[in-house]
Amino acid sequence: MDYSQIFTIQNDRQFLEIALKIFRFQAINNPIYATFISHLKIKIDQVLTLNQIPFLPISFFKTHKIVTGKNKIQQVFFSSGTTELNLSKHLLTDIEIYQTSYTKGFSYFYGHIQDYTILALLPNYLERKGSSLIYMVTDLIKKTNNINSGFYLNNLDALALKLKKLDEKGEKILLIGVSFALLDLIEKQKFKLKNTIIMETGGMKGRRKEIIRTELHELLCKGFGVQKIHSEYSMTELLSQAYSTGNGFFKTPNWMKILIRDTEDSLSILPQNKTGGINIIDLANINSCSFIATQDLGKSFKDKSFEVLGRFDNSDIRGCNLMAL
Repeated sequence: MDYSQIFTIQNDRQFLEIALKIFRFQAINNPIYATFISHLKIKIDQVLTLNQIPFLPISFFKTHKIVTGKNKIQQVFFSSGTTELNLSKHLLTDIEIYQTSYTKGFSYFYGHIQDYTILALLPNYLERKGSSLIYMVTDLIKKTNNINSGFYLNNLDALALKLKKLDEKGEKILLIGVSFALLDLIEKQKFKLKNTIIMETGGMKGRRKEIIRTELHELLCKGFGVQKIHSEYSMTELLSQAYSTGNGFFKTPNWMKILIRDTEDSLSILPQNKTGGINIIDLANINSCSFIATQDLGKSFKDKSFEVLGRFDNSDIRGCNLMAL
């Protein structure tokens, strides 16, 4: 199935049309999703709205091979976890779709990648193999065509020095970091940054005490001397990202949509401003499954933004493990 039309969506009508086309394609060509639909006794041809689409529980990515079609696997991304038994696996048959999704997604929210110096502080992701976040950030760093862009593992002093120097020169900087490492950095140095976006991707993972996102952002704002903290929301099982530009509310690119399900009735979709489970439609997941029921809790709003309020359990979800109810 041709994926190029996914990234040209401009309105809700186009989204619905393509989403239903992908649903029918996956309902036939994805064995696990087809079996799931069959058990629910849902007739494919009677699904006519987004609310009627069945969402595959995200836990299936830990226990099954979620693949649509019979093309050869090109890349496997793994979630973080204590043993290989609790790792989610996202099997990709076309890595170019992921590359297109995160590149266009970044441009959608932040403009031309070449305008930025990207500094990445993601030690826990660098220390393991198969991270989709590291793959994305590595490629974005390359696309900046900037010799100052790069990763930092534990060399916080070198990072602090470069960050201050580039910011003072007026460079447009994006510092993307896992939460505990950003906190480590501001405990070693204090900053008054004027040209830098600080973006956290979540993640204490036993390195520090879990805190709610508002408290984290207050600490980071004070430590970096900035007015707001940006956030990235994604997970191993997705090929697209939602971003928050500093107010705690996330927005998605045009090929991604959030629906909120009833926690008591997983097949029912709640109206806006109601707390429930977050269902994600990621049309970039055309070769795995585009319709995923996550273990996050949240709300959606009229302006198409959404908020993450917590989660059901300790599932391995990137970018949202700082939430507390």
